[in-house]
Amino acid sequence: MTIQQALQTVLNKQNLCANEMRSVMRFIMTGQATDAQIAGFLIALRCKGETIDEIAAAVEVMRELASKVDVKGEHVIDTCGTGGDGANTFNISTTCAFVVAAAGGQVAKHGNRSVSSSCGSADLLEAAGVNLDLTVEQVSRCVNYIGVGFL
Repeated sequence: MTIQQALQTVLNKQNLCANEMRSVMRFIMTGQATDAQIAGFLIALRCKGETIDEIAAAVEVMRELASKVDVKGEHVIDTCGTGGDGANTFNISTTCAFVVAAAGGQVAKHGNRSVSSSCGSADLLEAAGVNLDLTVEQVSRCVNYIGVGFL
């Protein structure tokens, strides 16, 4: 299913089956969709109302295509935030990553630049002088050595 077909289906208030959603998500996650296509699809999906099957299929593809960090620890977490809360608070998810690492935990943190708040994880770390241009292998070493790495 193409993203155009998926958009038409969703605009018609019809649900996508898991395979259709996987196809669309692979198209999006591999960089083939334009920003306008992604925005249109996500807005239409939200207006229709997401089904459990659609969300599960999207998560499956995102996990399949996500960068894999090779760490020695048994339990590694991600402290990803939800983005702008509208309350003008500070970036707590990134701060928590350092607290967890200081307590002996391991964090493979992912995040991005700010879209709807004043400071995304990447913005905060970059302002603190953190090199964000690392390979997955380098991030793995950071997690193993200091307890935290940023993807």
